[in-house]
Amino acid sequence: MRIISGRLGFTLLIMGILLSDFVICLAQDKVFTEKEVVIGKGKFAVHGTLSIPLNGKSFPGVVLVHGSGPQDRDETIGPNKPFQDLAWGLARRGIAVLRYEKRTKEHTAEMLSMNDRVTVREETIDDVIAAVDLLRNIKEVDTKRIFVLGHSLGGMLIPRIGTLDSSVAGFIILAGTSRPLEDVILEQMSYFISLTEAAPETRKKQLDQLKEQVKRVKDPKLSLSTPSAGLPFGVPAAYWLDLRGYNPPEVAKNLKQPILILQGGRDYQVTMEDFEGWERALSLRKNVEFKVYPALNHLFIEGKGKGTPAEYEIPGHVAEVVIDDVAWWIKKY
Repeated sequence: MRIISGRLGFTLLIMGILLSDFVICLAQDKVFTEKEVVIGKGKFAVHGTLSIPLNGKSFPGVVLVHGSGPQDRDETIGPNKPFQDLAWGLARRGIAVLRYEKRTKEHTAEMLSMNDRVTVREETIDDVIAAVDLLRNIKEVDTKRIFVLGHSLGGMLIPRIGTLDSSVAGFIILAGTSRPLEDVILEQMSYFISLTEAAPETRKKQLDQLKEQVKRVKDPKLSLSTPSAGLPFGVPAAYWLDLRGYNPPEVAKNLKQPILILQGGRDYQVTMEDFEGWERALSLRKNVEFKVYPALNHLFIEGKGKGTPAEYEIPGHVAEVVIDDVAWWIKKY
């Protein structure tokens, strides 16, 4: 059922957790604390922050999964930090939250050196699985109540993540793409180009070039030897081939766990068309819930009027109603 909201010293590394003579607290609140952690091992281990409630024990836990691009642990965009907002808000509501640097952010040079072989597995999924494993070893976390929340690209990948770890208690999709990624990119860039003040012929040239790149992604002849320079944003063929045939809503049909799917009504990057794709596939499932927030953008921050990239430079915070809804849903399970 769809709901439309009307309101908006000495250190040791053990099991990925940094310990010291003193409790490592990066930020403290009356109701939660934060600790620095390391997710994974080897050359691609990434640093993160674990927010843990102070009052009580055996808390549900959530892993936050980034959108596209080299994101930091807070998913910082301009002055906004949506993952920090989510982590702090959920921790204050009795839920442990793990967020971390995306591999392409912390290990940029190394990832670029293997660019022609990178897929969403190396970019995102492997670290999600490692983060879930880390949460299982946190004594304050209820190992049977670990959830994964994905935003944007992270939301699109939730069904694939779910097929790799059946022990996850449930999934939350925030503005997750339900269509082929190349189609969404073309739609996004068409919108961006329409907002520019460039001459019409310049805009047409830019759009035609991108359309040709998307056409190559869809071409059955696409292979690992296809030059990345001729593909959208220079992303290698391996990445596109890995996603070929991936239909997130259809894969999600095979997941048994509960799913919460949220969408901002003013989101011009991942639109209501994507949200409706999830609805069509999953609306008959009793343990899948949907909610739309008409005034919220892609970051789930409130705004007015037509959404533009400039809006992300305006300081704001994830709407409290979103955090309330996520917390309430998690605590049901």
